Amino acid sequence: MVASLKAFGLNCTLKAGGQTSSTEALMEQLFQELTKHDVEGEIVRAANFDIKPGVSDDEGKGDAWPELMKKALAADILVIGSPIWLGQPSSVAKRVLERMDAFIDQKDERGRMPSYGKVAICAIVGNEDGAHHSAAEILSALLEVGFTVPSGGPTYWVGEAMGSKEYKDFKTAPDVVAKWNAMLASNTAHLARLLKAANYPGIKGGR
Repeated sequence: MVASLKAFGLNCTLKAGGQTSSTEALMEQLFQELTKHDVEGEIVRAANFDIKPGVSDDEGKGDAWPELMKKALAADILVIGSPIWLGQPSSVAKRVLERMDAFIDQKDERGRMPSYGKVAICAIVGNEDGAHHSAAEILSALLEVGFTVPSGGPTYWVGEAMGSKEYKDFKTAPDVVAKWNAMLASNTAHLARLLKAANYPGIKGGR
């Protein structure tokens, strides 16, 4: 029997509350593909939480990051979703990544961060250039703080420059995006199972 996996998604749209989000639309399609590989998932909107600025695991009174961090580390798969603004990931996504810098100081006796053995991917949406740059920023940061990225890395959609059509306007995913979501979900679940069964060994005295 194939072991079930858990995925946790952080939608880093700038839109708080329940406003419709193109980033959410793409993430939901990706999570639907993950369910086909026995992955249970949850997506939360980071802008709805008071994530304090900083690089520690707890920035004091009112900081919502500690609970979000627990959810991220309890999952086998982390998905960061971000819109493109000024050719870059959103400021919300950057804050989330900055908070994960705390993992570097949380190494175990073999030098492994708490994120070791966890897989991370990202979903990028925008109406301007910057999908590859945004994905590169996000995935490079996630690698540095201990996550593992599967083959392919991001799923993304970029509309016509300065155009009015948004990803959330599609009734179904464009064929090329749908096919890549399926491939990325397969790669991600496969890698997550391998790491769950045999995590990185680290090194003696790694701390």
